[in-house]
Amino acid sequence: MSDPALHYPAHAKLATEPLGVMGSLKAARSNLLNILPELAVRQPMVSGHTGIRWHMVMEPGAIRRILLEKVDNYPKSRTTKNILRPAIGDSLFIAEDAHWRWQRRAAAPVFSHRNVMALAPVMSAAAARSAERIANAEGRAVDMLDEMVRTTFDVIAEVTFSGEGAFDAPAVHRAIDAYIDAAGKVSLFDMFGLPDWLPRPSRLTSGPAVKQMKRIADEAIEARRRRGSGEVPDLLDLLLSGEDPETKRRMNTSELRDNLLTFIVAGHETTALTLAWALYLCAFDKDVQDRARAEAQSVISGGAAQGVDVERLPFLRQIVDEALRLYPPAGILSRTAQAEDTLCGREVRRGDTVMIPIYALHRHHDLWDDPNAFRPERFADRKDIDRYAYLPFGDGPRICIGASFAIQEAVIILATLLARFRFDLIETRPPEPVMILTLRPAGGVWLTATPV
Repeated sequence: MSDPALHYPAHAKLATEPLGVMGSLKAARSNLLNILPELAVRQPMVSGHTGIRWHMVMEPGAIRRILLEKVDNYPKSRTTKNILRPAIGDSLFIAEDAHWRWQRRAAAPVFSHRNVMALAPVMSAAAARSAERIANAEGRAVDMLDEMVRTTFDVIAEVTFSGEGAFDAPAVHRAIDAYIDAAGKVSLFDMFGLPDWLPRPSRLTSGPAVKQMKRIADEAIEARRRRGSGEVPDLLDLLLSGEDPETKRRMNTSELRDNLLTFIVAGHETTALTLAWALYLCAFDKDVQDRARAEAQSVISGGAAQGVDVERLPFLRQIVDEALRLYPPAGILSRTAQAEDTLCGREVRRGDTVMIPIYALHRHHDLWDDPNAFRPERFADRKDIDRYAYLPFGDGPRICIGASFAIQEAVIILATLLARFRFDLIETRPPEPVMILTLRPAGGVWLTATPV
């Protein structure tokens, strides 16, 4: 492979000039990464005024203040809530203050190490089915984004509603895709932070999909209550039995549904993206792919990696970590300041939008050596990395509750596929990093897979 300093994997072109209000709106509707200024990968903080005052923060100490030390002063932004609340209500991802805290306490045991490990066989089975589908392509190019979305949705559907005949997984999958496509188009009303009750065009088109998702989930929850839990509890069983240890409060049907839909949307989309990007990067760098394959083949006995194998696959884990650095599914976190503050020596006023552009943070020249290069070995020793310079799952009390689930699933699937196939790029179909709700490879990730 050529010198990585001369040839980098796909990356977004950052803005070199101010965009203005309409330019920002146009960029936000087509690719949010295009609103990021080139200065964001070279300075600790960038501020501006686009209808509302905003700040982008890339300095780890200031980010720690936002996400941990002053977390109550920086709740999720109005824009984030306006886009997502119609689908997932006041679930863990949206809720604030006491309503968030009791839900978090009730749901935390669901993602304990023991429970996540108990769900590993579902991940292994889905990985094996994916490998068989790829083998049946017989050398034809495969869009690995579509394949990974299918694979991770198989996992989340099974671990959420295992054996529930009332759950129409394909219908939910179609509804999620329709919602993301419609709701991801940022409204001018959202850009200016106008009240939530004003109608957004995207909600009119996404409304039927949201209603269908909620109806199917409600029916499955009520069916499970009647049937009872299975031999191996799934996420729905665990949530049904979960309670806040402080208040003894349990989730009602609507709260269960909103949180389940949150887990379904986040639990397959983000992991699928991580896997698609990881496979692209392995095809981009054959030396990395060969090393990963050797590790996977030395560990896996049988058709698919198992949960117990994950700790024995450190280089595969490093590839996943580096894919999350270069292409974080949540490329930008957005908060709304509730009180005056000072970040990086600059004034933050009440009502200001404060963004943590994870994409820029992960490629910041002061924080990473050769930041646009694909180098999994960066993560060989995590103590070398500033905790608040690498935030694929956020941090602080609102760190992603399903992070360990996602990492285990990604390593199992990636190891299974690399042990069986050599992946090669289709040079005429390169992916383009585009962020609407999540950071996706526009055009898909087209690779050929050759059995090894």
